[in-house]
Amino acid sequence: MRYGSGFGNYVSAEEKKAKAAKSLSKLKKKDALVEPVIIEGRTLAKSWWGKAWNTNLESYADYSNRIDRGKAYVRSNAVLDLKITDGEVHARVQGSRAKPYEVKISIDALDEKKWKKVTELCNNRIGSLEELVEGKFPKELEVLFTDRKYGMFPSPKEIHFDCSCPDWASMCKHVAATLYGVGARLDKDPMLFFVLRGLDGQELIRKSMESKIESMLKNAGKKSRREIAEKDIAGLFKL
Repeated sequence: MRYGSGFGNYVSAEEKKAKAAKSLSKLKKKDALVEPVIIEGRTLAKSWWGKAWNTNLESYADYSNRIDRGKAYVRSNAVLDLKITDGEVHARVQGSRAKPYEVKISIDALDEKKWKKVTELCNNRIGSLEELVEGKFPKELEVLFTDRKYGMFPSPKEIHFDCSCPDWASMCKHVAATLYGVGARLDKDPMLFFVLRGLDGQELIRKSMESKIESMLKNAGKKSRREIAEKDIAGLFKL
């Protein structure tokens, strides 16, 4: 295995930020759709779910000695672009070289057994799901995020990554910075957590509402309604 080139010349945090800002400015001229991760202050995440993402990453033995190296990078706003799509994260991270490094992280989709458990936990919790759509991850659904057996948080074996940098260590600082960047993204939009695991958050809401309404109709002695039109869900939750 070939490792990185070791310790280079010391670069201050201010210099790193200045270099990242300069690179971001150049990048925006070429690509107006860049989505940088901007960290204000020392706190990487403000919401409990954003913090939980970072805490869980740091709790895995596989990452314990590696993930920390990305903190300085993400704090210097070196993650110039980060996009989350179905089960994938694509990022451009400013390193020691002039050209940003390309990072790709793939996360396995949630298996059917876990998805079923998630649906069961969400059944009839309409208020909590409405909070989720509004950009808040309700504490009532915390188990979905933190439970190691049935939760949605990916284990190390479900996370696969690659970086264009010359460091062949199992996790370089650019990948680590990207993973912290994901926490910052989830901080602002918890629905991206479902996208990250290849899930349809609206389907989860729809199933929960169907279960709730069917139960209400049954208790009222009326015929159950098996399906709810998507437009009705959108109207109820302003999707």
